[in-house]
Amino acid sequence: MSSAFQSDFLADPIALGAFHAHQRGVLVVCSGGNDGPNPYTVVNSAPWILTVAASSIDRSFHSTIVLGNGALVKGIAINFSNQSITGGQYPLVFGPQVAGRYTPVSEASNCYPGSLDAQKAAGKIVVCVGTDPMVSRRVKKLVAEGAGASGLVLIDDAEKAVPFVAGGFPFSQVATDAGAQILEYINSTKNPTAVILPTEDAKDDKPAPVVASFSARGPGGLTEAILKPDLMAPGVSILAATIPTADKEDVPAGKNPSPFAIKSGTSMACPHVAGAAAFVKSAHPGWSPSMIRSALMTTATTRNNLGQAVASSTGAAATGHDMGAGEISPLRALSPGLVFDTTTRDYLNFLCYYGYKEQLVRKLAGAGAAGAAFACPRGAPSPDLIASGVNYPSISVPRLLAGRTATVSRVAMNVGPPNATYAAAVEAPPGLAVKVSPERLVFSSRWTTAAYQVSFEIASGGAGAGAGASKGYVHGAVTWSDGAHSVRTPFAVNVI
Repeated sequence: MSSAFQSDFLADPIALGAFHAHQRGVLVVCSGGNDGPNPYTVVNSAPWILTVAASSIDRSFHSTIVLGNGALVKGIAINFSNQSITGGQYPLVFGPQVAGRYTPVSEASNCYPGSLDAQKAAGKIVVCVGTDPMVSRRVKKLVAEGAGASGLVLIDDAEKAVPFVAGGFPFSQVATDAGAQILEYINSTKNPTAVILPTEDAKDDKPAPVVASFSARGPGGLTEAILKPDLMAPGVSILAATIPTADKEDVPAGKNPSPFAIKSGTSMACPHVAGAAAFVKSAHPGWSPSMIRSALMTTATTRNNLGQAVASSTGAAATGHDMGAGEISPLRALSPGLVFDTTTRDYLNFLCYYGYKEQLVRKLAGAGAAGAAFACPRGAPSPDLIASGVNYPSISVPRLLAGRTATVSRVAMNVGPPNATYAAAVEAPPGLAVKVSPERLVFSSRWTTAAYQVSFEIASGGAGAGAGASKGYVHGAVTWSDGAHSVRTPFAVNVI
């Protein structure tokens, strides 16, 4: 589920509906949006919504390009090409070589609509670049196909991890370095040729998962005091149900449209988390929606199938603003050890801190006892109190000034064995001093709770210690462990 707009928590129909669903014991899971990788693009960021980012999977779809000199160039795409190594090669040209008479080179190289001369391009494999993001892959494919080309090679680093579905038209996308190899070959011989082979399914792809390039990033646009997105799940190249008539142009000749297709987007990731939440609910039918969300978040993994830190689409280590708490691990979520139960009262307090009038918040709470008796907490409105005033399974401090300490309170509930003792371990970025108090939580029985505080301050730069934390958001985590369970709560702190 995704909201097309989000200018106000109480003006967003999805946020309103999700709030009332929470009151009735229903967890609402929503897509974080597909406007990444830019920051401040995540949507559906209300704290009572579980917001999902998208990741890649350990499977990819390769469409190899065989050059006339025998070189093999690995590309990414989903096509049902009828070309083969033994079936003969096709002339290979760069877009400007088959451009219309008065077409600028920049337009022909990007396969602009109307830029290719059909008489020149017919029967050839055309190479185009993706330097203009306004011309989508689908448009480039239609341009080449409309000009009678026998195939299209796209040189573009953007979205290269998300295979384009080209149907029966030979199409393959390569990265810039591989593209340079192809262009060098074209310029090195009088009659360059190539074939684009049909897609092959490559399993056990590494590294995986990787945060998808399109997956929307935090911080949230409405408030930075709640870390969003919450979680990440598979959302690239997912086999999904579809309307059979929707993609007729991608159906190979002589074949009927399938009720399934390979799709990508946070709308593919979202159902994975909804299913995982239902899985946890089936094992723990008495758990509240926020307990289920907490179990999924605190047991999420931040390591890929190489045992390394999950990376963003840029290659840098992913942060909480990219992947939230990490990639879902449903089996681990069945036994989280501790959970953070965010109550309706927490959410109503959040709205007060955010700036809504008490009368409006009381109206949202409903006509029952909760609404009639509700009063905004002391100090509201104050956005700076949101981080500490909402018992959330992650932490976001939107403003940390030099010489000041930001303290956040949390209450953990033991849902594991009785007589459990948890010790805290901190992953702190350089220059940020993080203190947990107390450092040990003792639970005498199941369902008991324990409170603790996490304080953040900019470390003073001593000898060889540098000048403290860098400006902007820095990321880390507090992990509680009893030896059998690992309860990880990520944090993001904006150093001003």
